[in-house]
Amino acid sequence: MLQRLLPEHGFYLGLMFQEAAARHGRVRVTLDRPLDVAPDAGTDLGYTELADMVDDLAARLWSAGVRPSEHVAIHKRDNVDIVLLACAVSRIGAVPALLSSSLDGGVVAVLLDRLHAPWLITDRAGLESTLSGLDISLARGVLTVDEAPGHTLSLATCAEVPRRPAIRLHPREPSLITHGSGTTGIPRLAVHCPYTMWNRLVPQQALGRATRGEPAALHLSFVHSRFYHLLGVLLHFGSPLLLLVDPDPAHAGPLLAAHRPGIVETHSHTYALWEDLADAPGGPLSNVRAYGSTFDAVHPRTVRRLLGASRRRDPRLVQLYGQSETGPIAFGWCTRRGAGRVRGRRVGTGIPGFTRVRVVDERGRTCPPGATGAIEARTRGRILTYLGAPEQYARQVDRGWWRMGDMGYRDRWGALHLLDREADRISTLDSDLEAEDELLSRMSELREVIIVHGPRREPVPVVCTRGDRPLDADRWRRATGDLPALSEPVQCRFEDLPPTGTWKVKRLEIARLLAAGELPTLSTAPVRG
Repeated sequence: MLQRLLPEHGFYLGLMFQEAAARHGRVRVTLDRPLDVAPDAGTDLGYTELADMVDDLAARLWSAGVRPSEHVAIHKRDNVDIVLLACAVSRIGAVPALLSSSLDGGVVAVLLDRLHAPWLITDRAGLESTLSGLDISLARGVLTVDEAPGHTLSLATCAEVPRRPAIRLHPREPSLITHGSGTTGIPRLAVHCPYTMWNRLVPQQALGRATRGEPAALHLSFVHSRFYHLLGVLLHFGSPLLLLVDPDPAHAGPLLAAHRPGIVETHSHTYALWEDLADAPGGPLSNVRAYGSTFDAVHPRTVRRLLGASRRRDPRLVQLYGQSETGPIAFGWCTRRGAGRVRGRRVGTGIPGFTRVRVVDERGRTCPPGATGAIEARTRGRILTYLGAPEQYARQVDRGWWRMGDMGYRDRWGALHLLDREADRISTLDSDLEAEDELLSRMSELREVIIVHGPRREPVPVVCTRGDRPLDADRWRRATGDLPALSEPVQCRFEDLPPTGTWKVKRLEIARLLAAGELPTLSTAPVRG
């Protein structure tokens, strides 16, 4: 009875910086690009300054007319001020809806329609490109972080308005909207609330306790819920931060060398790119105690390179498996000692007290160890619904179990192994993901390889090499000799592969472009070794 009378727990973005500043004061935050909302503030800030910026932006939004529970879409060029704007929207009790700048205008229009006339925060660049053909009536009002033409209101004109106390919605009311990767079409809008977000935050705080206070470097999507939970953990423990927008090794390497992070987290494709930093001058990764991976499993070759770059006594890579709808539902880690035996698709076990994982057959029966089936999870961190598509949400829930959309199996020790996305499965391969891992391990010159369906449902490897060097046909033949039959490889520039907002590769879109003859390929023919 007493528990029902007490307020429920909640993770509130609008209070995150304020609480961190009160607890840790002027811990430093380094940016690699000035903030668009405060270009004169520089790139060396502190918890206290950022908390004040959030409070100031919240006051400006209130002055512009934004009110509690209203949806506020944030769609602007990639930068850390997306985070500050999201926290400011949350601080006045409104609901930030984070839309990736990589979305095209047609998709943005669909999502704005599903948000039911939201406020829109954007910038001149967006209004003159992606949003140029947008029906302005889809938004209640358009606010900009810079000066922009048309019927817009610049947040700069709302300066010096009175500050307001923070507003906290009920823990089970919507508080954040993010979208999925969009790998299979129009991305769905995932609705989070403080209670479900708290149930994701707490286990991640427990996992992060061992590295509390270590300097951290992050290159993550600012529109993904994972960034906010990781930021919540790091702010709670008072970590100095390096927040990167540009992952190019030539740009990020010197900053990492100067910052010397003990914690690093980025996307798996960026980790592959950062293999080049393992032996770079200044030892950019030499002080890393823990790498974090949450979006895709990191390829084993990359794991070995990253762990080998650290000079710490016992560095490890921590793998969290989940999705936007659930948060992390399984975890595991790899040490330098075990890196030679690492299997990239072993994603760990359920999080005790917070998540349970099972693998089921086509009739919903639990599969025995080693048998492949659909992965399902039960977690208190599950989103409330899909905004505008509740029927799609309902189809993925079975008596509290959430269908992850992945195929895999559990071994006899209970560890979960990921094989493929259900939508991407290729019948002639046990696992296209494992085949890709094997090829990357055998051919160091590959930056990425993606196996997709060809026009006749045949498995076609789409490959990207480091520096776009021509693929060595003899090395490719030797590397694939003992694998199931693959079609001739198609070589592309990595930058030409269609990405999601979290830099995943859109496999189904690659297959569509390949079938239509529209996939940009390198004209250089394979060479003989």
